[in-house]
Amino acid sequence: MSVRDDTCAACGGPLPPRAGRRGRTTVYCSAACRQRAYRGRRAPEAAGSVRELISDVAERAGRLSPQPPEAFYAEVTELSSSVGRLRRIARTARDAVGTPEDGARENVTPGAVTAEGVPAENVTPRPVTNEEPPPAAPVAPDEADEADFAGLLEAYRRELQVHCYRMTGSYDESEDLVQETFLKAWRRRETYEGRAALRAWLYRIATNTCLDHLRRHSRTPARYERLPGMAHGDAEPPTRITWLQPYPDELLADVPAADAGPEAQAVARETVDLVFLAALQHLPPRQRAALVLRDVVGLPAAQTAGLLDLSTAAVNSALQRARPALRAHLPAGERAEWAPVTPPTRAELETVERYREAAERLDMAAMAALLTQDAKLTMPPNPFWFVGRQAIVDFVSQSLDPALPAFFGDWRHVRTRANGRPAVAGYVRRPGTTVYRAQTLEVLRVTGGTAGAGRIAEITTFEPHLLPAFGLPMTL
Repeated sequence: MSVRDDTCAACGGPLPPRAGRRGRTTVYCSAACRQRAYRGRRAPEAAGSVRELISDVAERAGRLSPQPPEAFYAEVTELSSSVGRLRRIARTARDAVGTPEDGARENVTPGAVTAEGVPAENVTPRPVTNEEPPPAAPVAPDEADEADFAGLLEAYRRELQVHCYRMTGSYDESEDLVQETFLKAWRRRETYEGRAALRAWLYRIATNTCLDHLRRHSRTPARYERLPGMAHGDAEPPTRITWLQPYPDELLADVPAADAGPEAQAVARETVDLVFLAALQHLPPRQRAALVLRDVVGLPAAQTAGLLDLSTAAVNSALQRARPALRAHLPAGERAEWAPVTPPTRAELETVERYREAAERLDMAAMAALLTQDAKLTMPPNPFWFVGRQAIVDFVSQSLDPALPAFFGDWRHVRTRANGRPAVAGYVRRPGTTVYRAQTLEVLRVTGGTAGAGRIAEITTFEPHLLPAFGLPMTL
């Protein structure tokens, strides 16, 4: 059926008026429809075999033209995503070659220890990640070869990585755990029940892989401690979660959106906001899994029970304990339930821009004016923390004031986004050098940005090794 020029190519609804806008003609009514169409082109049914994907990449590469620039950029961006998908498919297939059988791996990593330095014990009643998949009809060799099966897995990579990230709070661990999930699935690639069954099967493997990981690495959030000679402020020390890491917003674009169908709504309701991720880390592993699968992924109680090898009553009981425990660890006034994080407002972005400019000018007065009175600065995994505008300014000024012995150097900041919030990557040029080297990744929580000038209420400063995951260089 043909689609009129004034209707959306994804949903058939009316297109917004162009109102003098330049560039290519709009074919989608919203970003959600554009993303849904993009996912449709990436889906296994649409992409077909890996060979068809290769042919599609080659055809689109041959059509590239540098003019007009806006269209050229859009086409190159989409082509890069397809090439990246091919690379990840090839990596999955490569890594799976020669992997040991399931029985060759123990549930406890040799030499693993707990946070207290005690050798880890296997507290899992049975090897949950080594189970046989549910009964299914075998896939004939001519229906899906190894590369195509790797392509089927790849379609779920981002969704499963976000799931593993919610379970662990660590970007690095989420990458490792989703790859381990794929390797386990690869070793049983002979049987699955089609796309819907594959999704449920992968969630089962991923969840149990995370549970085993959390049991091997027992971790409990603690409180920051006051350090000698350091003015932290008069407030109580905040919670310290040493393993917490940021997640690039750019990678969330590959995760299904709310209008992509019942199954895809799983991730649409999730949030990766740092405040909620931190609260989630206080829950015991199985309560955490039950809450994530039910309230975030949106699975029915019976299916959640099947994934966790629990009764439906046990899942409901775990939820009754997990929900109030989660709310108890949320700051006063924060959202009490999991919900999508809305994009930053223009006022919030302007506040971040003023913060970036003040830091580059080494203007401490301007920086202080942008902080709320009870602003908080933490630096996981480091032990440094400060609560209160004056405490933060006193600490930061020691490294930003050229007249002080602890002056660190000149700064440049690049805007990005992490965990649904604005962020800046900080690069410093030390005295006597010419290169700006990556130093920090600061995720900012801005308040009061909807009705007027915003203020920064919280700065979570991470180490810079994850900048490449944000598409940012390590040097400028």
